[in-house]
Amino acid sequence: MLHEITLLVNSREYMLSVESDALLIDVLRDQLCLTGTKKGCGTGDCGTCTIIMDGKAVTSCLMLAVAAQGKSITTIEGLEQEGRLHPIQDAFIQHGAIQCGFCTPGMILTAKTILDENPDPSEAEIRFGIAGNLCRCTGYTKIVEAIMAAAKDINGGVK
Repeated sequence: MLHEITLLVNSREYMLSVESDALLIDVLRDQLCLTGTKKGCGTGDCGTCTIIMDGKAVTSCLMLAVAAQGKSITTIEGLEQEGRLHPIQDAFIQHGAIQCGFCTPGMILTAKTILDENPDPSEAEIRFGIAGNLCRCTGYTKIVEAIMAAAKDINGGVK
């Protein structure tokens, strides 16, 4: 059965027809062509498909698209503003926290929710916050360093 829904993604409104069982990740990737959101495990365990929904990190592989009606969604494509990378994106590049890049979009969006909630997190708080995001390449050290650097950059150099 098709449902007409309206999604607010990266500050843009989309009117879509979706099946009742359509997953949000598939709608983002296949209907909206926002392929920065990666499809990993499909069970919500790896964090690769993480998006920000109403300010919270959400695994889009577990959410039905119809359940996203009326929610504000940010994907990795929505972080860049006026041709400039978000400070977290820039920090990931500068600190070599991107390696193969498969986990990077979900990791960056999770990092954004961490820093939005706590602009000055400790290393332990960052490690706890990203615990739901798996990375097979970096060993997490560079990711944590990048998030800490981004926090410092966002806070105007005060940490």
